[in-house]
Amino acid sequence: MQISLQLLRNGKMPTYATEGSAGMDLYAAIDQEIILSPGTHTLIPCGFSMALPEGYEAQVRPRSGLALKHGITVLNTPGTIDADYRGEISVILVNFGKNPFTITSDMRIAQMIIATYKKVDFICVDTLTTTKRDVGGFGSTGTCR
Repeated sequence: MQISLQLLRNGKMPTYATEGSAGMDLYAAIDQEIILSPGTHTLIPCGFSMALPEGYEAQVRPRSGLALKHGITVLNTPGTIDADYRGEISVILVNFGKNPFTITSDMRIAQMIIATYKKVDFICVDTLTTTKRDVGGFGSTGTCR
C-alpha cells in the first residue's frame, strides 16, 4: 500500500527499523535541542504530513527503549491520526523519568502504525444481551501473580 507523504522543513521519512517491524520510526524535526525536564511534556514536530485513505488511521506509539531507559513515552498513547487530517504530524512526549532528557534533530522519538478501522452506527436499546461475564469489569476475570 502506498500513502502520499509531504516532507516539511527538515523532516525525515518514517522508516521501518527491521524487516519484521510493525511500526515505522518517527523522527524529531527540530532546529535546536529540546530539554524535556522530569514531569513535563512537549509537542515534537516530525516534519511531514500525509494523506491517509478513508478507512485508515495512523497510531502513534511510544518506543520501548526510550520508555525503559529514560521514562520517555507518548502522552496520549496511542495517538490517533485521522484520514482527513493534512497537517504536520507531531508527537506529545512526556518525561516520566527522574532526569532531564535531551531531544535532538533526527532522533527516533516514537513509532507509527497504519491500521484499518470500521465506522459503526449505534442503536439505542432498552436492554443488552447477556454474557457469562456480563457486567463484571476491572479484574473480574482474575489477575496474574
